[in-house]
Amino acid sequence: MYSKNFPFKRYRITTDFISKHIDKNELILDLGVQNPLSESLKKDGYKIINTNGEDLDINQSMIEQNKATVVTAFQIFEHLLNPFQVLNSIKAKKLVCSIPLRLWFAKAYRNFNDIRDNHFHEFEDWQFRLLLEKTGWKIIEEKKFTNPVKKIGIRPFFRMFTYRYMIIYAEKIDL
Repeated sequence: MYSKNFPFKRYRITTDFISKHIDKNELILDLGVQNPLSESLKKDGYKIINTNGEDLDINQSMIEQNKATVVTAFQIFEHLLNPFQVLNSIKAKKLVCSIPLRLWFAKAYRNFNDIRDNHFHEFEDWQFRLLLEKTGWKIIEEKKFTNPVKKIGIRPFFRMFTYRYMIIYAEKIDL
């Protein structure tokens, strides 16, 4: 069904988490272009609209003008220079998002060939919680998980038991 590079564990955890918190009759705005995860969720019966690849640091019009009741953002906020502005501009009442956690044994991801494919932020869990709180979100549930890789070495060993990702379900509160 998926390519051999499909991140099965992360997608399975994400889809299980979404099904626990989001009804299939709700309209979801997924921050990011169509991808294997959003396509899989559509096949499962979710109604999803994706953003169009615009630079969300500069242009939040799709977020501000959309009528979705849920916003999802999977592995997006670390690519933004200003995630505060994007989180603050969301009008939907529900948010499901995931981020890579900062690893003490590895530097942030950097792609020298594509300026938009870099991690400007790899958050510690407390930093991301504070960011959500400051932008008017109340965390209802969070889950951290590991991301073991099939390689040999010190870093792959640490990845077996060090949390790499955090997924959160939050609801907008009136400030």
